[in-house]
Amino acid sequence: MAIHWYPGHMHKANKEIKETLSRIDLIIEVLDARIPFSSQNPLLSSLRGDKPCIKVLTKSDLADPDLTRQWQTWLEQEHGVKTLPLTTEQPARMRQLIDLSRKMISTLPGKRQLFNTMIMGIPNVGKSSLINILAGKIIAKTGNEPAVTKSQQRIHLGNDFVLFDTPGVLWPKVENEASMYRLAVSGAVKDTAFEYDDIAFFAAEYLLNIYPDSLMQRFKLEQLPHNELDLIEAIGRKRGCLSGGGRVDLDKASKILLTELRAGKLGRITLETPQMVDKELLELKLKEQSSTGKGKEKKRKYRP
Repeated sequence: MAIHWYPGHMHKANKEIKETLSRIDLIIEVLDARIPFSSQNPLLSSLRGDKPCIKVLTKSDLADPDLTRQWQTWLEQEHGVKTLPLTTEQPARMRQLIDLSRKMISTLPGKRQLFNTMIMGIPNVGKSSLINILAGKIIAKTGNEPAVTKSQQRIHLGNDFVLFDTPGVLWPKVENEASMYRLAVSGAVKDTAFEYDDIAFFAAEYLLNIYPDSLMQRFKLEQLPHNELDLIEAIGRKRGCLSGGGRVDLDKASKILLTELRAGKLGRITLETPQMVDKELLELKLKEQSSTGKGKEKKRKYRP
C-alpha cells in the first residue's frame, strides 16, 4: 500500500525547513503518542546534526501509558534528544516546554540574545494547538483535517524566545510499509488518499492481537472474531451497516472502526511498540541488503 498524497506545499515546506535550520538552536518535533516512530520525520536525524531536540508526544491521553513510557526510553537513546508527553488538556504542562527548551539551549556554547527554535510535525498531530497555548492566543489555525497550516511563520514567545512554525509535513516515500498504514489509521493522511476497508483491516488485525478486550467491550461482542474480516462484519452487524440481502457494508463498518479508534472510544491505544518497530527495521535492512546484493550479482553476471 502506498499513500499517494504529497501536496506541493509539503515539498516547499521541507525545502524551507532545510534552509532555516542553520539559524535554529533547538528543534521541537511534535509526534503522535499513538505512533511515536511512524510520525517521526526520517530526515530529521541527518538534518539536525548536533542540535538538541525535544520530541513532544501529543495526544498522550489517547495512547497506552505503559507504551508511552517505553517509547520515551527508546527515543531518548538518540544523542541530544529529550521527550515530553502532553495533551491539550494540560496547558500548564505544555508551557513547561519553553523551560525545558531554555535549559537545553543554555548548555550550548556561546551567548544568545534570542533563542531560536523550530517546531515541526506531521499533519493533524496537534502542533497548532500547542503553539496557541504557548503563545496564549490564537496564532496558528487548528482543525481536525490534515494540512491546515500551509506556510512557515515566525512567532515571538516572550522577549527572547522565537519559534519558527512549519506546516505539517509528510515525506515523499515512507520506507516501512507498516508505518504508512499507521499514519493513515491515526488520521495523519486525508481519507481520500486511501480505501477505508484496506486501512481498517490493518487496524483490525493489530487490535485483535494487542487489544482484544477493548474490542469486546466497545462493540459488545459475545466472542472474539477469528480474523479481521470477521471483526469488521461483526461491527457492521452490531451497528446496522447492512445492505441488500442482509450483507454487511464493509465500507461503513470500516469507517466506524477507524472513527472510534481515532476518537479514543476504544480506550487508550498505541498502534506500535518499540519491539515491533525494531523487528520491522531489521527486516527492512535485510531486504535492502538482499536487494543490493542481487543487483551486484546481476552486474557481475553480465559483465563482458
